[in-house]
Amino acid sequence: MKNLKSILIEKINTDGPMPLSDYIQHCLFHPIYGYYVKEPVFGIHGDFTTAPEISQMFGELIAASILQAWLDQGSPSQIILAELGPGRGTMMADILRTLKINPEFLSATEIHLIEASSNLRSIQKKILSEYKVNWHDKIPNFKEKHLFLIANEFFDSLPIEQFLRKGNSFFKRTVQSLNNDLSFGLEEKPTINKFLENRLSDTSDGDIVELNFAGAQISKNIGEHISNFGGLAIFIDYGDWRSLGDTLQAVKSHEYTDIFNSPGEIDITAHVDFEILATCSGCDFSMLTTQGVLLERLGITERAKKIAKNLSGENLENHIAAHRRLIHPNEMGSLFKAISLFQKKTHCPLGFKQ
Repeated sequence: MKNLKSILIEKINTDGPMPLSDYIQHCLFHPIYGYYVKEPVFGIHGDFTTAPEISQMFGELIAASILQAWLDQGSPSQIILAELGPGRGTMMADILRTLKINPEFLSATEIHLIEASSNLRSIQKKILSEYKVNWHDKIPNFKEKHLFLIANEFFDSLPIEQFLRKGNSFFKRTVQSLNNDLSFGLEEKPTINKFLENRLSDTSDGDIVELNFAGAQISKNIGEHISNFGGLAIFIDYGDWRSLGDTLQAVKSHEYTDIFNSPGEIDITAHVDFEILATCSGCDFSMLTTQGVLLERLGITERAKKIAKNLSGENLENHIAAHRRLIHPNEMGSLFKAISLFQKKTHCPLGFKQ
C-alpha cells in the first residue's frame, strides 16, 4: 500500500537527495497525503492549538491595533483585510466581530484569506458565512489599496533550508534514502549567498543556520505593497530576531516526534527568523516584542477582567487559564514574538514600538 514515505523514497531513489524544503513541502501540502489535507489539525483532536483557539481576546486585541492603524492613516474608504494561513477562521471571525463597532471600517473592507488546505477552507466558510470572503491558494497580487494583513503561526510552517557550517563554508542539508528509510544528507559543494556570508561572525564550526527563503519573499512582496499603498502587517510566531541552531521539529498528537516519522501525519515547523522577515520587507518595521508584552500593551488584562464579570465556575476557571496561557512567560507569552511592518512616515502600530 502506497503512503507518502514510500512515494518520497521512490522519488529520492530516482532523482537523488531531496532539498529539505521540498521534503517539508511534500509532508505538509502533498495533494493526497499532505498533513494539511487531513483534518482536524487544531485543538484537542488535532496536533496543536493556536492563540485564537485559546481565547477570543487574542483576535479582539489584534483588531484594536488594526483599527487604530486605519484611523491613523486617514480612514481610507477602500482597504484590504487579509490573513495568511487562517486556520479554522477563528481569529478573522473575532477580528470582524470586534470591528463591527466601526461600521465605516467594515464597509470599506475587502476580506482576503490565503489558505492552501481545502479542508480548512471549508471550515472557514462555515465560521465566516455572514461575510463576503475572497479565498486564495497562494498570496495574490493585491489591488492598489491599503493592505492590513495578519499572519499568526504562518511563517513557522513554511519550508526551510538548513546549512551546516564546516570551516568557513556552509553546506546544505538534504533528505536521502538509506536502507529504505529517510535520513539527513549533506551536499558536497558549499552554498554561497549573502545571508550565509553574514552569519560567519556569529556562528562556529558545526553550527546549523536555517533560512526561510519562502518567508523572505512573502515578506518582501507584502512590504512592497505596504510601502506603495499603505496599511500594515502583523507577524506573530515562535522564534527570535535571529535563528541559530537546529529548530526543526515535528509534532503528532501534541507530542514531539522525529521529522522522518510518518511523513504526512505530522506537523513540521521551525523557529522564525524575524530579522530576515523585517529586513527583506523594504518598509519600516517595529522592534520585536513578545506576545505577552504586545497583548498587555493592547489591554488584555482589562479585557480579561471585563469578560470575567459575566463568568463563574468552570467557565471562569477556563477564562483565567486562557489569559495566563496567552501572556505568561512560562506559557506562550515569551515563546511567541511579534513584529509589525508599516509604511515609512506613518505611525508605528498600536501595541508595538519602533
